[in-house]
Amino acid sequence: MSRTRKAAMLAAAAALLLSACDAGGQGAASGSLEAAGGSANAAALSAAASPSPAASPGNGAEPAASAALSAAASPGNGAEPAASAAPSAAASPAPAEPAASPAPAMSPKPASPREEKKPVPERKRKLPSGFVYVDEVIPTAQYEIRYFTDYNFVGARLDGYNAPYAILTKQAAEALKEAHDFLAPKGYGLKIFDAYRPAKAVRQFVAWSKDASDQRMKEEFYPEVDKAKAFKLGYISSRSGHSRGSTVDLTLFERKTGKEADMGSPFDFFGDISSHGTPEIGKAPAERRALLKRAMELAGFKPYSKEWWHYTLEKEPFPKKYFDFDIE
Repeated sequence: MSRTRKAAMLAAAAALLLSACDAGGQGAASGSLEAAGGSANAAALSAAASPSPAASPGNGAEPAASAALSAAASPGNGAEPAASAAPSAAASPAPAEPAASPAPAMSPKPASPREEKKPVPERKRKLPSGFVYVDEVIPTAQYEIRYFTDYNFVGARLDGYNAPYAILTKQAAEALKEAHDFLAPKGYGLKIFDAYRPAKAVRQFVAWSKDASDQRMKEEFYPEVDKAKAFKLGYISSRSGHSRGSTVDLTLFERKTGKEADMGSPFDFFGDISSHGTPEIGKAPAERRALLKRAMELAGFKPYSKEWWHYTLEKEPFPKKYFDFDIE
């Protein structure tokens, strides 16, 4: 059979198929195909399904037939079942594929134990006269009491930190609120790392400094400092102003994002980079340190030269008394 005759027969079969689809139904399509010549149409459809070298892409025959069949069986014209049945009747029948089984419903993923927040211990409210919980005076400040956790230079929760609360004398807390309010129009707030510190926790510092085998937090907090010299270098003290209740360790947070501000070095880092006026930090962190210092000084606090985060109320109510009650 010549190429021209094959193409003509294919076109005629496609036209009849379209007509059958419009008439509506698989039976009409089959009858039309039989009227068109049965075996001749089967041969033509078989040629379209199994292209021979004479009808390979590029010679114009297969694209025309494919376009006609595609037009008859395109989704949305209501003739897809009939079009599918016609080629199947002409070509060798293939076994129907089993319907895909529905995917099983996904059960909800259990929450990871790390995602579960531990409840904060209830306040026991057994503070000595003159002391307050700072978050009750400054509820919009941020609080991350590091010595209640093991993320500190010791690598363990400190003695006496039974709850993650910041406690100060009433005078220090109210002065701190002034600094916090001063910073608000400038886009910052205060984030507190430590406030009152029990004397027992300071004694734990002393024991830590004498244990040369414990170097677990060296890389992060004191990479260039011999921990045995931490007292001599002024990074920690055998008697801390924190135990008098009017000293605080803190930083800034950005009110717009809630993120902790970059101050050039992390809290509790032992090194010259943590000193006020250090040339080892960039312009922006230096400006933030200066802003924090100004806010704290205006509120009545004095800075500590070696630690940008450390401030003590100048007119503290207990200048010579060291407390040892637990934080709870």
